[in-house]
Amino acid sequence: MSIFRPEHGYVIGCVVSSWAIHHIYMALSVGKARKTYKVPYPELYATKENCSKEEDRKMFNCIQRGHQNSLENQPIFLALLMSAGVRYPITAAVAGACYLIGRIGYFSGYSTGSPNGRYRLAIVQYAGLLTLIGTCISAAVELVHGTSPLLTA
Repeated sequence: MSIFRPEHGYVIGCVVSSWAIHHIYMALSVGKARKTYKVPYPELYATKENCSKEEDRKMFNCIQRGHQNSLENQPIFLALLMSAGVRYPITAAVAGACYLIGRIGYFSGYSTGSPNGRYRLAIVQYAGLLTLIGTCISAAVELVHGTSPLLTA
């Protein structure tokens, strides 16, 4: 008997959605900003040397920073999602979707050129993240105490 159920497909769907959001939507937005604000590769951020207008530097750097921060947080999100998803696939997938909606809000808010815009949908993002942390803790406790249904599968 397999420990996997059809519901685990939702977790995998959330993983693929994370990739699409971080590596297509956000990356294309940064690429478009590079063209708009004329910030050449391999420069990571706009500086006085590669972007003359201060307003343009701020816009590009906010877009780039929003993407960078999202990429910095993606590995822990994926680890939590997959760990929680083994035991609680539907809860993990819903929490993961909330987190990703919050990250889209974070990125789109930051991309306005106002760093305070990144707080858009923050409560949704953190609700998803805290749910994933809680379900991981619950799954770990069940495994340690030998009460997890995963042990009998």
